[in-house]
Amino acid sequence: MKYNRLGRTEISVSEICLGTMTWGSQNSETDAHAQMDYAVEKGVNFFDTAEIYPTTPVSAETQGWTEDYIGSWFNKSGKRGDIVLATKVAGRGRDYLRGGEGADAKNIRLALEASLTRLKTDYVDLYQVHWPNRGHFHFRQNWSYNPFTQDRDKAVANMLDILETLGALVKEGKIRAIGLSNETTWGIQKYLTLSEQTGLPRVASVQNEYNLLYRHFDLDLAELSHHEDVGLLAYSPLAGGILTGKYVDGVRPKGSRGSINHDIGGRLQPLQEPATKAYLEIAARYGLAPAAMALAFCLSRPFMASVIIGATSMEQLKVDIGAADLTLSDEVLAEVAKVHRQYPLPL
Repeated sequence: MKYNRLGRTEISVSEICLGTMTWGSQNSETDAHAQMDYAVEKGVNFFDTAEIYPTTPVSAETQGWTEDYIGSWFNKSGKRGDIVLATKVAGRGRDYLRGGEGADAKNIRLALEASLTRLKTDYVDLYQVHWPNRGHFHFRQNWSYNPFTQDRDKAVANMLDILETLGALVKEGKIRAIGLSNETTWGIQKYLTLSEQTGLPRVASVQNEYNLLYRHFDLDLAELSHHEDVGLLAYSPLAGGILTGKYVDGVRPKGSRGSINHDIGGRLQPLQEPATKAYLEIAARYGLAPAAMALAFCLSRPFMASVIIGATSMEQLKVDIGAADLTLSDEVLAEVAKVHRQYPLPL
């Protein structure tokens, strides 16, 4: 397992991060503990969660269960000090989370305290804003994205409020580093500029979607990452399981995410199928497991701090973590590039 520095912090994270969003819905507490045990055995030191998890499906009734399961594992294993733990405060829009008010000084403190209680710890290594209050183009909202409706003054004031609150929590020892999620290039750079102007904590990472079918990060976000040392924590590296091939030709395996969240957040739609089949054909030609090839591609990207995997079975988890040992040949990468050129944005 390789390890990468998280931004300009002194925190070192495994290039594979254990994602947790199925724990509490698709996975039991026993399953979650087994996944954490196995991941740590294989060198994973980085877990990512959120106050809103599980999300398969999102539910007010199950909200927080994922963090509960991690907390009970810390109590049982005694390994809190071995893990870089990341969690998130929700943005606006979920009424059952503090009236859906989103991230601001009051709600960040309330959210963090609740997360710390569930996680049975007194600090979080990386605390992230799950999505910006002002709006964004992630979660398939790129087709209707309209930044011209945003209030410029309120957007910046909210960012400064968030930074000041996170800065205070860093001083209190409750957070070690801060990160963003589902952010834009302007949003990340504005946070960085505000940090430079005020001496407040600097953004260490951004958690955005990245996979063979959705490569928005390759452009201006990659440039920002290179110059500013803001690494990508890639979520949905298998496009919600689509890149494993299990949904080809309309198949919906029982118990899969596609059978629970009907279109997997807008990903499971006809335009993705030709591209998915093309990538599956590459994997077959070179004798590669499709999931391993897709994850190894993500790991090959120079801006990648860590790839967040998610599994509902131990068999899936073993393949996903094993991708850390796979280096794609120049021939495979060349074929991937050809498919991407033909299907640049199928999601």
